Amino acid sequence: MKFSKVLLTTGCRIYQGVFKLANYLVPYRMPEYLEGPNSIGKLPAFLKEKGLNDVLFITGTGMLRRGQAEPMLTAMDKEGIRYTVLSFDHPDPTCDDVEEGWRLFKENNCKVIVAMGGGSRLDCGKGIAAKVVRPNRKITQLQGVLKVHKKIPPFVAIPTTAGTGSETTIAAVITDSSTHHKASINDPCLIPKYAVLDPLLTVGLPPETTATTGMDALCHAVEAYTNHTYNTKLENRLAKEAVNLIYHNILRVYHDGNDVEARQKMQLGAFYAGRAFTRGSVGYVHAIGHTLGGLYGMPHGLAMSVLLPHVMRQFGAKAHKPLAELADVCGIQGHNDAEKANAFIDWIEAAKREMNLPDKVDVIEDKDVEQIISWAMKEANPLYPVPEVWDRDDFRKFIEIIRA
Repeated sequence: MKFSKVLLTTGCRIYQGVFKLANYLVPYRMPEYLEGPNSIGKLPAFLKEKGLNDVLFITGTGMLRRGQAEPMLTAMDKEGIRYTVLSFDHPDPTCDDVEEGWRLFKENNCKVIVAMGGGSRLDCGKGIAAKVVRPNRKITQLQGVLKVHKKIPPFVAIPTTAGTGSETTIAAVITDSSTHHKASINDPCLIPKYAVLDPLLTVGLPPETTATTGMDALCHAVEAYTNHTYNTKLENRLAKEAVNLIYHNILRVYHDGNDVEARQKMQLGAFYAGRAFTRGSVGYVHAIGHTLGGLYGMPHGLAMSVLLPHVMRQFGAKAHKPLAELADVCGIQGHNDAEKANAFIDWIEAAKREMNLPDKVDVIEDKDVEQIISWAMKEANPLYPVPEVWDRDDFRKFIEIIRA
């Protein structure tokens, strides 16, 4: 191993050792949640019971057009809950979206934030909440770790996919409108206070969206479990339960989008995976995937599905033991850890093929390679406790592997 990589690895591991100890002081928690078919319609009465009113509601333009929010909004009118709506139709929230939401929150004297949609809408709501309590800071100044550190307004997350886990995480990924750089605000205060897990909201998802969001949830669980360093027994258990739920249900919901039972299990899997990586952290799949989303607009779940098996294979023997343990959870056979780990990765690749997901990335341009590496390393090193620390040469090797 090169001396420079030894130094990089040593520095990262020292940082992670300190951060592991600091993690015991962080108030991690899971949101209180409503679950089951039609639970979205019960939220207004739940809010009224909690004494909450004056809602800023963030969602997607398409969701409003399709009437997905109608049961909740009608019930809000019935319960006398006042609300202001912010909607946008582009895939990823930007600093501009957050600033617009903050303006609406102030102008309408809002007290509560409710976000409904995929991870982008939920992350936008978290970004607005951070801006509400840190009004004098730009979003780019809040990106990083523990830079909000104030109690946010009551926040309700309503996921309409089974993927991001944003309804239970500390993270909000926001894109800088000027540079197109995607980066996370990471602070325990951003964990939603409440969540609604209504499987009927995911029934209408196209098969491709079902596939990519499900793979995103799988990636959260796998990266959290293979990282291991920051985890307690709780995160390890939740990651295993998430992998088990996704393993048995992702192809069911892909082939039959009306399977409400499987939809509910996928939502719970995403929820568990989100809580697992909230403390356990993600890894290089996310660090590289965020750059592809920022530079090329590649949907997050699609990037995760492409990158996950390749990253795990490049880790090699360093990831065999935890991957073998995940294989055991799924009932995947092998004579030793290496065989089980490779069989687990083989299953990921086979599931991707069955769901018509690509194996490579066809958008990476030569001129962007060094920028991708710089952004990925800045995000991941030293924070993410990955099985093996990569230097610039490792990232270059990986990029060549994934390019179509």
